[in-house]
Amino acid sequence: MTSFVDTAAEIAREAGGLVANFFERRIGFELKGEFDLVTEADRSSERLIVERLRSHFPSHSIVAEEGGGVDNPSEYRWYVDPLDGTTNFAHGFPVYNVTLGLERSGEMIAGVVYDPMRNEMFTCEKHAGAWLNNRRIRVSATGKLEESLVATGFPSFKRHQNVNVHFYYQLAMVSHGVRRAGAAALDLAYVAAGRLEAFWEFGLNPWDMAAGILLVAEAGGRCTDMKGNTAALRGPHLLADNGHIHDQMVGVFGEIFNGRARFALPQIQC
Repeated sequence: MTSFVDTAAEIAREAGGLVANFFERRIGFELKGEFDLVTEADRSSERLIVERLRSHFPSHSIVAEEGGGVDNPSEYRWYVDPLDGTTNFAHGFPVYNVTLGLERSGEMIAGVVYDPMRNEMFTCEKHAGAWLNNRRIRVSATGKLEESLVATGFPSFKRHQNVNVHFYYQLAMVSHGVRRAGAAALDLAYVAAGRLEAFWEFGLNPWDMAAGILLVAEAGGRCTDMKGNTAALRGPHLLADNGHIHDQMVGVFGEIFNGRARFALPQIQC
């Protein structure tokens, strides 16, 4: 197992150096569809990662965001986001990462999230804990939602249909605050490290959260969907938290799903 984590970290660090170089050069971007961005950094990072994974683990299947993966009939499957936070990256906002997660027979067993801007390498493996730059990390001990700092994200695709603004407002009113940094894998890593008490989002892709949900679990936290059901890589939504505020989060979400709100949106007065 350790060889999987060590190899993934080595690959993520190399890919992170590559995209950091692109970041310094402020390369342009293209649109995938009407809103989603893609840059040459995404493509170059994905090519590097896939090549390295195929070299080390030629029989493994690889699912990668930009479509450059390998569909091998294997019990092992890698989920690769070569540049999580592409919109941030394309605009020069320094919050992005490279993330790889490894699944065996449907169970996440290893993962890494690398932030090249801060040289922070988050790593985890099943039953062996979560780590930041080789230092053990744990979720926070905060037990009250009103004392918690939480985070979420909004999609670029079909954002006009996304209902998360309702959840955002209610959580902003009952917590210390809601952050929206734009890189889901880092948000999950921050929950694992105790920097955030919780993170939720609708419509994530498997590569966005594969490594992150294992990080949170191995750091002592809890991952479900927003209704408290078992988390799924292809589920409609995700909640990851420190475990202590989990029931409180699910309770607030349940009210909103049922059409109730503790706080009405304020009226605009000119």
